Amino acid sequence: MTSLICGSLAFDVIMQFPGRFSESLLADQLHKISVSFLVPTMRREFGGCAGNIGYNLKLLGGDPQIMATVGHDAGVYLERLEQQGISLRSVRTIESIYTAQCFITTDADNNQITAFHPGAMTYSHENKVADAGPVKLAIVAPDGRDGMLQHAEDCVAQGIPLIFDPGQGMPMFNGEELQHFIELATYIAVNDCEAEMLAARTGLSLPQIAERVSALAVTRGELGAEIFIANSKINIPCVKAERVLDPTGCGDAFRAGMVYGLTNGMDWATTGRLSSLLGSIKIAHQGPQNHAPSRAEIDDRFQREFGYRL
Repeated sequence: MTSLICGSLAFDVIMQFPGRFSESLLADQLHKISVSFLVPTMRREFGGCAGNIGYNLKLLGGDPQIMATVGHDAGVYLERLEQQGISLRSVRTIESIYTAQCFITTDADNNQITAFHPGAMTYSHENKVADAGPVKLAIVAPDGRDGMLQHAEDCVAQGIPLIFDPGQGMPMFNGEELQHFIELATYIAVNDCEAEMLAARTGLSLPQIAERVSALAVTRGELGAEIFIANSKINIPCVKAERVLDPTGCGDAFRAGMVYGLTNGMDWATTGRLSSLLGSIKIAHQGPQNHAPSRAEIDDRFQREFGYRL
């Protein structure tokens, strides 16, 4: 059965500056900055939360249907999704605008200057969940503000279980709106920083948030993850990565594991472990969609790590 992945499709333009930003910024001149950085290396990655989640879910053998808006420049991304067998039924092209794009420049000290252009993401509310066809589970990941609200409400109206994944979209919403999302959600997925922000903005503790949903998953990087369910907490171990190269997209990989586990009747301990494993596989590769293990390789790695097969 199809899983509906509501969120962004974006291009990530990643540049490396071999020097240090601090050497070009003068403390007494910060009120009138005009600087230029020579970036000898640049790469363009396929990204966006919906694209990343859908990519990882397809690796597992799931059936993702991405709901997103893209611009007139998205042809190469759409071709790639089609080649991967991911449905474009719910992807809308806005011809008058660019696809969402993130421009990231990193210096020798791993400091970053980032500019994000939302582009077509702003029109995400033009997609309707009712038009997606039969759906077993949906996730609302970071996207246009109006689209996130509408898609969450539409999922509930359609009787579709919902994972709320606020991610970097959380600052767009006030405490009352975040409480509304919690009321709509069946499950919530956040990292440790997002969990603190969600609690601070809503005035609810993590146990109180967990009481309002079927499960609350909190990822904690190298400390693993916690899944709060039925007045209890399941600790999910961190899977040691073969190498730590790039964390971009690790959270999305984790969420793909959640979607797969929930749509395939797995218990929460197994779902969490699969999610943790996917994050570990992803972090060993540059970019959010360049890891490509086969399903058999994922199964074998899972058995080696946890002592039983999926």
